[in-house]
Amino acid sequence: MTRVEFLKNVIPFNLLPEEVLVGVADLFHEVKYVKDTVIYQQELTKMKGIDIIVEGEYESFFYDSSHSRRLLEHHHGGFCYGGVSVLLNRKRSLRTVIAKKGTVIYFLPRKDFRALCNGYEDFFHHFTTDFGKRMLNEEFAHFAKHPTSFEESYIASEQLYSRKIESIGYKDIVYCDSLTPIFEAALIMAEQKTSCLIVRDQENKVAGFITDITLRDKVIANKKDPNGLVIDVVDNPVMTINSQAYVYEAVLMMFTTKTKYLLVEDKGSLKGIISRNRLLSEQAQSPLVYIQSVKLAVSLEELKSKWEQVPQMITQLLGRGVNAEIINQIISTIADTIAQKVIEEVIKEIGTPPAEFVFMVLGSEGRKEQTLKTDQDNAIIYEDKANEQRELVREYFLKFSTIVSDRLNFIGFVYCTGGFMSSNPNWTHSLSHWKRNYESWIEDSLPETVIKFSTFFDCRYIYGNKKIIDELQEFLDEKLQQPMGKLFFYMANNAVQYQPPLTFFKNIKTITIGSHEVFDIKKSMTPIVDLVRLYALKNRIFKTNTGERIKALKDAGIFSETEYHELTQSYYYLMAMRLRKQASQIIHDKSLPENYIDPNNLTKIEQVTLKEIFKTIETFQSKLKVEYTNSLFG
Repeated sequence: MTRVEFLKNVIPFNLLPEEVLVGVADLFHEVKYVKDTVIYQQELTKMKGIDIIVEGEYESFFYDSSHSRRLLEHHHGGFCYGGVSVLLNRKRSLRTVIAKKGTVIYFLPRKDFRALCNGYEDFFHHFTTDFGKRMLNEEFAHFAKHPTSFEESYIASEQLYSRKIESIGYKDIVYCDSLTPIFEAALIMAEQKTSCLIVRDQENKVAGFITDITLRDKVIANKKDPNGLVIDVVDNPVMTINSQAYVYEAVLMMFTTKTKYLLVEDKGSLKGIISRNRLLSEQAQSPLVYIQSVKLAVSLEELKSKWEQVPQMITQLLGRGVNAEIINQIISTIADTIAQKVIEEVIKEIGTPPAEFVFMVLGSEGRKEQTLKTDQDNAIIYEDKANEQRELVREYFLKFSTIVSDRLNFIGFVYCTGGFMSSNPNWTHSLSHWKRNYESWIEDSLPETVIKFSTFFDCRYIYGNKKIIDELQEFLDEKLQQPMGKLFFYMANNAVQYQPPLTFFKNIKTITIGSHEVFDIKKSMTPIVDLVRLYALKNRIFKTNTGERIKALKDAGIFSETEYHELTQSYYYLMAMRLRKQASQIIHDKSLPENYIDPNNLTKIEQVTLKEIFKTIETFQSKLKVEYTNSLFG
């Protein structure tokens, strides 16, 4: 086979005209390797050109700081290496490459390769497009952006976020019967040297637990008869976590539920018990320990100071390669903890609520996708009361919500300009009133009511009696079993209204803000949020988080494995970029965070990756148009 005939079958040289291939063929140099040879080292070797394997094999990989090989790949005849390194990585080899014994390659000098890129756009775009797709893989993106010469190890920095509960030494569960006298239960705890005893009922099911604090507060402080039954003083609920869950999930669950113990479950059986102190001792330097310090804050000023420290923490986490989904959860947990502290203090000041209620958060906070540019999105649902009590109840909660809102604003959660706050009388109502709200939004199905419905579908309980919001969800579940064509049409319309910022030539489209050409990264993410919410609603999936919704839709067979990965990776790549920009503005620019990104301030790698993400969003929007508006061009 002649060299020209060979190049006709090599991607992307097959995109070049034949007369060009004839001219290029003589520019290649043939190189043979008689033994296994390390020919390129990641981030060290300056590429003199590109290689095409004629026969034999290249082995490529990243080294991490412990010199382990990561993302190992094998390449054979027809594979082209070096294009991305020359074009997008400062001419440095992106990966370490070993040429296996007997390998023969054609080598094209860098200046000749660049000339082809400058002359033939499709040829050039092959390398940028391929690299953009690969950057959607989190591990690849980490090594591509963070060479191993960086001080921090990828593996070490990921310990908290990659360790599973099964790797922590949890204790055996100590049980007692529900009819056990209290004093005997205390004896069991003393003998077994445990501070938590699990109580089982007559059917051998977990009925609650008692701790040292239970004995202090419910027995000793109340002078309760120690001969009484332990079932009369148990605490609930008992929280469980799967042994395959991550450590950070367990810590977040403990802070969210205020429990200090979790039962560890594996394949349907309880295997052990783990305490919050045990987890935190494993993670002494973890930002999750910071949440505990927030819980211990004693003033509004201290809570304000705690919130102001969050951007620094987020910058450190992003610098260590921590996934944006995890960072969102940490921000949301800190925000929830602050709100809970404020709510508890207000109740202490103005008195016990005259009715059961739930304080819920909406929008991005409801989805646990809070960023550093955040405003208040919340509402209150209180239980229905008799006519003579209604005005009293409503008066209390409007006063309560106004104080809470003012204090959150002081701390740094600014008032919502759209008025989606519990201090707005429209968003503090009884459960029956809220049911009518949802019902009318569904029945009207107008563009403006669909926006309200979408906002309030992304609602999440953070304080109060969760049964109230559960009842509202059950009501909504019943409604969603009815025909919803008009509602879904307008929701689909919202999801395709914003076009990803790409020009006809697939460059990033900008708008002018002040003296800068920028694009709005929040708006770029909105189509993903909207379309995933629509599919979740249609399939009656009541997860609130976008990532959790995507996974649930994949598990239900609505999204394929490929679609799941494309959406998840795209969404959290954008989220990480958004968080990084906001944290930088707060810390380095000492300015208020916003959502505008200047493409000129991005690396070539980031620009290429963004273009691939925007194309992915366009593909999903086209699919949505066909499904819900029956028009490809809509």
